[in-house]
Amino acid sequence: MSRWKGLERIVREQEPLAMHTWLGVGGAAEYYAQPRNQDELIDIVQRANQENIPVRVLGNGCNVLIRDEGVPGLVIHLDHPAFADIRVVENSVIAGGGASLPKVVTTSVHEGLAGLEVLTAIPGTVGGAVRGNVGAHGGDIGQWVAEVTLLTHAGEIVVRPRNEIVFGYRRSSLDDLVILQVRFELQPEDPRELARRLQKLWIVRRAAQPLGHQASVRVFRDPRGTAASELIEAAGLKGTRIGGAVVSDRNANFIVAEAGCTTADILRLIDLIRTQVSNRLGVNLELELEIW
Repeated sequence: MSRWKGLERIVREQEPLAMHTWLGVGGAAEYYAQPRNQDELIDIVQRANQENIPVRVLGNGCNVLIRDEGVPGLVIHLDHPAFADIRVVENSVIAGGGASLPKVVTTSVHEGLAGLEVLTAIPGTVGGAVRGNVGAHGGDIGQWVAEVTLLTHAGEIVVRPRNEIVFGYRRSSLDDLVILQVRFELQPEDPRELARRLQKLWIVRRAAQPLGHQASVRVFRDPRGTAASELIEAAGLKGTRIGGAVVSDRNANFIVAEAGCTTADILRLIDLIRTQVSNRLGVNLELELEIW
């Protein structure tokens, strides 16, 4: 661990990653770091860069599948409160990249700032949500982004205004290593009306998701004009099982990991879904889930 001298308290070897992801499967990280502040994060990234160690960044693990053989290189987990600060300044909500997206949504509604409420019940962190331009109910997060502060692969901090960022359907041009902070410019509105709208949207979205106690993950991007869940169900795959991996009976675009499930089970089920939907309906589904 000489390459991490002075950082032994926050860098570990062979850390099991299953406990850090929603699916709860997969192997270990060769190196695993939990920085407690921005300076430690920069130090870790710069050392990894000098040693040519590949780096991945983990948020809350809701959109990641870890291979059974584990992840080579360094996994940085941004779960410390230092990366999850949320502030409101006039019509802006400023959130750390590690902040909970649901918490940012509820904070904006409470402060009477409209725009993000359409994202209710979408899990994950602000950083992951902005990078993937998540959306629902006809809106997406990118339309409210005013500025993003980033950490590059070389360990340098840069600030990108909105006019330097391209947002597309469920993707963005943000390919730097870490999203440190995002500033959203929102629209003032009556907090009571916003809260009522938030509640209605939350009920609709939760009704179409697996039950809260299930280890599950959303798998595919919705093709334009339709829903991946409808295509999977039309292909007759709802409830299909391979080993401990099952297509959810509440929303066919979710895979549930039951007891004894392995990453290999999930990968085989994903391949089966893509093949069947392509063969029967002529649509090639694109993965939303990240596979490490």
